[in-house]
Amino acid sequence: MRCDMHINEVRARAKAAGLNGVGKMRRADIILQIQRAENYTPCFGSEQRKDCPYETCCWRGDCLQI
Repeated sequence: MRCDMHINEVRARAKAAGLNGVGKMRRADIILQIQRAENYTPCFGSEQRKDCPYETCCWRGDCLQI
């Protein structure tokens, strides 16, 4: 799955995950909400990224660049 998504694509994925009210949220905050909705650790952009054990995470590449 492609995860270098434009903000509108991230919002669409959030909507597909059943999330509402993400229109004014920052991209990183929407991704955290998506991670929660998909039962993943909501760690995007957190300090955990320095030692990230989630090799197959969809958002990993973007997260490590923060």
